[in-house]
Amino acid sequence: MICYAAPMEGITGYRYRNVHHKYFPGIDKYFTPFITPKIKRGFTNREKNDILPENNKGIPLVPQILTRNPEDFLSLARRLKEDYGYDEVNLNLGCPSGTVVSKGKGSGFLADPDQLRSFFETVCSHTGIRVSVKTRLGMKDPEEIIALMGIYNDYPLSELIIHARVREDMYKKPVNREAFARALAISRHKVCYNGDLFSPEDCGEFRKTFPQVDRLMMGRGLIARPSLALESLGGKRDLKQEEAFLEELCQTYEEVMSGEKNVLFKMKEIWSFMLSQFPEGKRIGKKIKKTSCLREYKMLVKELYQEERERLC
Repeated sequence: MICYAAPMEGITGYRYRNVHHKYFPGIDKYFTPFITPKIKRGFTNREKNDILPENNKGIPLVPQILTRNPEDFLSLARRLKEDYGYDEVNLNLGCPSGTVVSKGKGSGFLADPDQLRSFFETVCSHTGIRVSVKTRLGMKDPEEIIALMGIYNDYPLSELIIHARVREDMYKKPVNREAFARALAISRHKVCYNGDLFSPEDCGEFRKTFPQVDRLMMGRGLIARPSLALESLGGKRDLKQEEAFLEELCQTYEEVMSGEKNVLFKMKEIWSFMLSQFPEGKRIGKKIKKTSCLREYKMLVKELYQEERERLC
């Protein structure tokens, strides 16, 4: 089984990736949070730092691009290849954010199939780099994926990652694996599944249902359970390893961020996902959410893991 780490804006930057990759094997590709082409201005400092090869040593990384303009896509893809050595880029057709969709980007691009076909016609005729796509099932109706597959199948994409929801579902409604199955049946490309993989059991159940799919992309589930990919491959969750990962990640942010407040904001954002993995940890979890002291935060994390180890003994 091939496992990918989905990008999450504000969380999965290069500092997070480096620490995660150090502690948890099993990820075959990490994807960057999306980059929007800014042809006249180039990369922002954050974007540049995130893609610099020296900041991602030993990490299999794919930059993700958000645009509906084929010329902008080509310009950025060429720069990523020629200046930074990347051999693959990913087109984001999945982001459901209102500000993104209102500009016809991300999953908003799915509402304009004629323009989407024109986009691929231009990009696939001129690009010298592999192009993969992350898509949703459509904007409003999951049956839209059938027509979209007719477009994707006509172009030499390196891979198709399907998040099994439409845009209007956001992340709230259940995934639609029936529609995913219909797309899979007619795809001419390698297909990767994405959506609601939160536990090793979820991954195992999916693999039993779709044995022909050999790759999974993990997003929120991987943030919540950093060893999810490893566990889906037969490994075990190691609470000491998980605690060490969080300790080093916090230390990494302390070294580059000014003030405890900013460090706590980053760590609390991660804990907003991770607390779901501690069914008996509500009392300490509430304290972690409320604390404004980094020293107290660290003590609470130690207490939470000690409590969880005792529970599992």
